[in-house]
Parts: sequence; C-alpha cells; structure tokens
Amino acid sequence: MTKTRADELAKKQREISISEFFTKNRHLLGFDNPIKALMTTIKEAVDNSLDACEEMGVLPDIYVGIRQLSEDRFKVIVEDNGPGIVKEQIPKIFAKLLYGSKFHKLSQSRGQQGIGISASVMYGQLTTGKSAKITSKTGPRKSALFYELHVDTKTNDPEILKDQVVEWKKDHGTRIEIDLEAKYQKGKRGVEEYLKQTAIANPHVTITYSPPSGEEIKFLRATKEMPKEPKEIKPHPYGVELGMLIKMLKDTKAKTLQSFLMNDFSRVSAKVAKEICEKAKLYERSRPGRIAAQEADNLFKAIKNVKIMNPPTNCISPIGEDLIIKGLKKEINASFYTSVTRPPSVYRGNPFQIEAGIAYGGDLPGDELVRLLRFANRVPLLYQQGACAITKSVVSTLWRNYGLSQSRGALPSGPCVILVHIASVWVPFTSESKESIAHYPEIIKEIKLALQECGRRLASHIRKRKKAEHEAKKKSYIEKYLPHIGVGLRDILKLKESEEKKMLKILKDILERSRK
Repeated sequence: MTKTRADELAKKQREISISEFFTKNRHLLGFDNPIKALMTTIKEAVDNSLDACEEMGVLPDIYVGIRQLSEDRFKVIVEDNGPGIVKEQIPKIFAKLLYGSKFHKLSQSRGQQGIGISASVMYGQLTTGKSAKITSKTGPRKSALFYELHVDTKTNDPEILKDQVVEWKKDHGTRIEIDLEAKYQKGKRGVEEYLKQTAIANPHVTITYSPPSGEEIKFLRATKEMPKEPKEIKPHPYGVELGMLIKMLKDTKAKTLQSFLMNDFSRVSAKVAKEICEKAKLYERSRPGRIAAQEADNLFKAIKNVKIMNPPTNCISPIGEDLIIKGLKKEINASFYTSVTRPPSVYRGNPFQIEAGIAYGGDLPGDELVRLLRFANRVPLLYQQGACAITKSVVSTLWRNYGLSQSRGALPSGPCVILVHIASVWVPFTSESKESIAHYPEIIKEIKLALQECGRRLASHIRKRKKAEHEAKKKSYIEKYLPHIGVGLRDILKLKESEEKKMLKILKDILERSRK
C-alpha cells in the first residue's frame, strides 16, 4: 500500500519543548546580540537577588563581577545576602525554563514568567558549552551547597553535573557564575549604567561592581528603609477572560456559584455575587463545575455589566516620592529635584501605580535631549525605548509649557533627567525580554498626569531661577555704574565727600527698592 503524503508528514511531527523553542528564538528573551546578552544575564540575576532579599526582609548587599576570559568570552558572577535556596529547588530554578513562584502570584515582583535566569544559563551553555555554577546557603548553621548545571533542551529538565557540600563564609545567600559569549561596553546601555539606575530605583540596596578592568565601583544605599511588602491578591473579575473563567469554574473548590465568585475573586461581596448571578440568569447555588459553556459566557457578560469595586492596592509597592528624590540625588548632581506618586489605578483588572521624577540643572548637559529613565517594578528598561508607552507619554507631553525646548515628535531637550516608574502586579511588557511597556490607554493617561504635575513644579523652579538671574544682573549693573553716577553728581552739585557717600546710599536704596 502506497503511503499518503499525510503519513509522511505525520512522521515528522513531534512535540517542541519550551527550551528548544527559546534555543532557536533567544532574541525574544533579550539575547539577540553579545552586548545585550551580557546585560540580560546580569539583569536577571540581580532581579532575582533583589526579590529574594526583600522577601526575606534583609537590606540587599549585592556583588556583581565580570571577568574577561578571552576576546569574546566573559564570566558573570552575581552574589547576594538573601535567604538562599533549598537543595531540591536549585536545579529547577536555574536549569528549567518556565519554573518559578511568581507567574501565578498576583503581587508586585521583578520576575514574572520564571524564564530569566534559566534562559541565561541556557545561553551560556549554548555559546560556551560550560555549565552554570551555583552556590547557596540557607542559614549560618546550614551547609553550603554547590551545583554545576546544564539545561536539557529536549526535555526542559535540569541536568546535574556536580552536586556537593562546600565551605562558604557567608551566613546565607546565593552565588551564580555563568560563562558566556558576550561583548563588554561602557556608556548609556552598559552594565554600569544599568547598575546605577538600579541603585536610583532601589535606594535601599548597596551594589558592589567589579568591571573587567578598572577599579571596583560601589553604589551605596541612601536609606535603610525597606520597601513596603506587597500582599498577594486574588484576580479581579474585570481582568479575567472567558477561557480563564471557564478554567476557574472547573478548578475551583467552591461548592456553589456564589461562593466561587466570592472566594476566587477579589472585591466580590455576597450582594455583588448575587447580582452577577441574577444578570446571568443562573441559580447562585449551582455547582461551578457543572456550568455549561453558554452559561459561562452569560456569566462573563454579566460580570462586565455589574459595578465592582477596584481591586485592592496593597499588592503593589511604589518607590515613594521622598525615596525617588533620594535615589536621584545619590546618583545625579542637579540643582532641582521633584517627584510625584499617582494614586493607584487599574487596567484589565490589574492594579498599577505610576511615579515620575525630574532632576534639573547642576552638572547635566543643557544642549542635549533629556535623559529618560524607564522603570517597571523597580527594574531599569534600557532597550526598545521607542516602542515603550513611557516614551510615547513623555514625547506627547508639551514640555515647552514647562520651560524645556522640544521639537515635534521628539523628547524635550535641556539639562534634565526624567524618571518614570510603573509598579503593577502584572506589567504588560511587549515581549518576553521585558524591555518596553504596552500602550494601554489607562497607563498612558496616568503617566502623562504624573509628568504634567512634575512639569508644573519644574516650570515654577525655572521661572524663579530666571527671575533670580535677572535680579542678579540688575544688581550687578547697579554696583558697576553707581560709583560713576556718584562722581558725576559730586561734580554737578559740588558735593563734599561725606555728602556724596550719603547721596549714593540713598540712591542705592531707591534702586534696590525699585528692583523688588
């Protein structure tokens, strides 16, 4: 019997593991060139360290080291004083993609998908063939564990090459070493700039940075105040799509539809749950698992037509106006600083909060475009600036009204740094590399409101400064020409020296009063 074309095609079909997919599409994770690969690896490791330290409630002390092994190979070392990682979790965290504790958790955190650090391990493995080395210790009386790991890209499972107990002087913490193909550069998108911006948005952290060449650099903490711990919340009904609602109905432990709505969602009271059931024409004591597809669709539509309170905002932790200014002052020498933290808002049922800050004058160059610092959950966004909702919001703000020059469709120019931070339980990044924010109208509106408030304060400062400069200029004219006027008056009026001094004093007082 002759085989059909379909039979031949069927033989070629096979499952693709997530590791295999990202092996061929590593650009989606931020490894699209050697410069960015180095940055992404450090970023993912530092993000994990900051999250771990904050969850433990300890002020983060983070070491970042880069060692050049050859022309295009580097070793990245990141070490923290966090809680460490228990033995059985180490291989999965560092060598299994899409494994983590934050994907299903609705509270603010730097990581979201459980891809970052394991993708860095995989990239190092692909480009150098070397294993990642991890040392971790969970307490002063615990043994330090050392692992060498690979990612099995066919199965997306960790491959343990070495597992042993070692001596480590730290009481607790984690250290990771990854060899990778990369390129080191300084400048606006370099590692030092990323760490500097991290220090601005996280003024409670101390970072010690050891570059491939040159002296060690320290970014010291500006406060001992830890960020407010964000609380985990349940999903808000407005943010759940139909397919997710159907899945939740099947998975819930609730016995009735009313208790499902009250217990599996936030902000749904007994009264609201009953109203939703009435609008959906469903009995509130129905079993959730027996709700048919059409009934679930009716329930979904009913949710949209019932007024439900916005989700709680204790799940997000903004930097705060005072700490934004402290962070800016610590790293940027300017003459004026201001910041604004907007009230929490919501997009697709997800709470978020926008903050903005401005540093102006001082040592900042006045003949260049302003420097824009973008942050999401305290993490700097260095790439894909043009595609970001933050950039769009800054460009569409009329900065000429606030004392800065601006060409149409461009960032303003002047001696200024503009900072924008979004804190959210789920940041809407445009890609897995987490470099730019999607253009949600609710987010853009809040960013513009924060920028406009900062802009008004900046305009007030610029007006005061210009007035002071004008007054100083007038005063200099008075001081320069008054002696000559005195000589002229003395000759015309035949004044004595004492009378001349008295006349000059009266004249100076008159001019000073008129200047005010």
